[in-house]
Amino acid sequence: MTELIYKEEFYKIKQACIEVRKEIGNGFLEKVYENALKIELDELGFEVETQKEIKVSYKNRIIGNYYADLVVDDKIIIELKTVKQILSIHKAQLLNYLVAANYKLGLLINFPNDDMGFKIIRIPNFRLIATNKSNKKN
Repeated sequence: MTELIYKEEFYKIKQACIEVRKEIGNGFLEKVYENALKIELDELGFEVETQKEIKVSYKNRIIGNYYADLVVDDKIIIELKTVKQILSIHKAQLLNYLVAANYKLGLLINFPNDDMGFKIIRIPNFRLIATNKSNKKN
């Protein structure tokens, strides 16, 4: 069985999402949830960066950039949505962030406007994880 990446951090982040949803409810834009989640994560002792620039390079030249909603402890990217349904394009977006930033784990968190819950999808960077495993064998 595969062990969850950053298991302890994941459960704390999930708890922070529960608290945010309890406090402010539904119907807000992503930025409101981003700000509230940052406060919760700061209070839990995480180092949190908002709108962190992620540069994409090719042959040592910058060819593009992304902005991650939240980066936790310089190892987990959180992408927030407020959509009715998570689509494959949302997952692909986060995976691109992970590959460009060379991070192992991303969390796609949706606070849908018409639902009182929230959903977290773990997106691992399998390319990086596989590389790390093969390097450990050598």
